[in-house]
Amino acid sequence: MNPTERAETTVDYNAYYAYEGIPKPCTKEGIRAFGGLFLPPLYSLVFLFGLLGNATVVLVLLKYKRLKSMTDVYLLNLAVSDLLFVFSLPFWGYYAADQWVFGLGLCKIISWVYLLGFFGGIFFIVLMSIDRYLAIVHAVFSLRARTVTYGMVTSVATWSVAIVASLPNLLFSTSYAEGNHTFCRIKFAAQAAGWKVLSSLEINVLGLVVPMAVMLVCYSKIIRTLQQCKNEKKNKAIKMILAVVVLFLGFWTPYNVVLFLESLVELEVLQDCALEKHLDYALQATETLAFVHCCLNPVIYFFLGEKFRTYIIKFFKSCRGPLGLRQVCRLPQAYSDNNSFSNTQSTVDHDRYDAL
Repeated sequence: MNPTERAETTVDYNAYYAYEGIPKPCTKEGIRAFGGLFLPPLYSLVFLFGLLGNATVVLVLLKYKRLKSMTDVYLLNLAVSDLLFVFSLPFWGYYAADQWVFGLGLCKIISWVYLLGFFGGIFFIVLMSIDRYLAIVHAVFSLRARTVTYGMVTSVATWSVAIVASLPNLLFSTSYAEGNHTFCRIKFAAQAAGWKVLSSLEINVLGLVVPMAVMLVCYSKIIRTLQQCKNEKKNKAIKMILAVVVLFLGFWTPYNVVLFLESLVELEVLQDCALEKHLDYALQATETLAFVHCCLNPVIYFFLGEKFRTYIIKFFKSCRGPLGLRQVCRLPQAYSDNNSFSNTQSTVDHDRYDAL
């Protein structure tokens, strides 16, 4: 689903249903006007902060980290996913303010890139959760499993799944004129209306249900393991984990709930004009809220460690120097030496949680 798709359906049908005795459809003249004022400035802010944060992650990873662990690989791919996502927002912002003026080719490409970045970001958040789970709950096994090679293999597989999941946007998105307005949105054949519902449910399942289930399983086991570590950093570690889960739920659940209710409208399970209008407004608001999460990913998964804050300072000051690491909860030496990301180094790694 394109970001402005529901806001577009505001054509005045009154002229077509002027016959007495025929019920008029639900008209939504104000929804697109609301989106034209509300969405462009918010998309612009998400684009600027998402571009700045994720581009910094990519540059620092390539300059200082050089992809020495599985976690570095996942971090890079997460940042690339978010960059793909935010690159589509200027197009949607202009579209919400005016109409689609970029042609059929860009309509398909931008629609596809938007959903590819969406799924890629969610999937790599899931992989980050599994990576943390292996590093903390199965530390010995992780010495063999959490390698750069496996990280690259799983990343390629993840991108393949994201490409397949986003293909409907590439195949079915189209640009067309209706009245004096040009649209860009997914357009299924009349006999294939169920595809639109399935597309929304795909976002619900792959964008929330499955990731949330994986995160809850992984982080619940991580918390139980952390509670056995006698260290002053334990509480900060648990707070960090809870923050990751709560932020993910808080930013993505409202959007998925509204999207599910929109699917019920498409299936004609819900047939109330006032409810439809409220859902259209709610979708614009919750979708923008969900977009903000891509700006928070660099903060949640990268900037919270002292080590990475130092890298950022070094990056912007263009200075070099050794950086000492202080371990708090000891694990096997090979583990602490070879796994550099602050969120997965050790059970309560100082660099992982000192900012909490």
